[in-house]
Amino acid sequence: MKTDTRSTSRLQHDPLVRGLGWASALLGVPQVVAPAGFARALGVGDAFRHRSATTAVGVRELAAATGLLGRPHPAWLWGRVGGDLMDLTMLTRALRNHNGRGLGRTVAATAAVTALTVTDVYAAVTRTRRSTPMDLTATTTVSRPPDEVYALWRDLERLPDFMAHLEEVRVTGPRTSHWRAGAPFGKTVEWDAETTEEVAGRLIAWRSVDGADIDNSGEVRFEPAPGGRGTEIRVTLRYDLPGGALGQAAARYFGEEPHQQLDDDLRRFKQIAETGEVVRSEGAPGGKRARGEFPQHPARPLTEDELKETLA
Repeated sequence: MKTDTRSTSRLQHDPLVRGLGWASALLGVPQVVAPAGFARALGVGDAFRHRSATTAVGVRELAAATGLLGRPHPAWLWGRVGGDLMDLTMLTRALRNHNGRGLGRTVAATAAVTALTVTDVYAAVTRTRRSTPMDLTATTTVSRPPDEVYALWRDLERLPDFMAHLEEVRVTGPRTSHWRAGAPFGKTVEWDAETTEEVAGRLIAWRSVDGADIDNSGEVRFEPAPGGRGTEIRVTLRYDLPGGALGQAAARYFGEEPHQQLDDDLRRFKQIAETGEVVRSEGAPGGKRARGEFPQHPARPLTEDELKETLA
């Protein structure tokens, strides 16, 4: 795992980081100066334990403001994330034990803290210059000969047809290409790649070049399936996940699981190779949504000609 030592200078002029710093200051001052009034504004009452908790949260917010506005560092952003989770825990407990007076304000405060938590997680993950190497593997069998399957995958500009995270692949030379992909929390990353090894009908291997937003490499092997059943595809990917282990956990929390994505990509590739398009069930929505869906047609039985072609 590696950390960028220039994080402080880089974050000093980051609008989102400074905005969160000012947000901490604006939240912290009233909680320290008038904890009883702030607690009542949240609809939780002004009992001693509520005033004490409010004061403690205010001190924490002022500390975060001092760090983010003075010497910003990703640690302060992750500190805000931890504080948000503590706040959500306290607000959830308050909702469970609420006497009904001011309940609407407590619900609104919980919703606001939830939205702020999402923002803080996004800022922490995308501003942390750390990476965790991740290895992914997946295998599928396609009922097409290796040369045909290889040729389909080798058409790099078609990869976004079945790979959910890819937005565009543009061939820039005989062995080079430019890639643009979606990343967790709506971020976009880009890189240039070069083919490092290629055996027609058998193997394609590649790696990103210097300057990539995400360092990555991989290979795809195409092997005849036992019994002449088509082609076994074995995919191996290696890349550095932004945000380190915490970023990986956050991505999973928000539903972006890399292993599952790769399995889904291969499933869609199999459908394209065998039928020419991605099949969906009648009840599933059509079109593209959050890059998780693709140009599709409703599931239907194969025609007699299609069945003969598939079995040939």
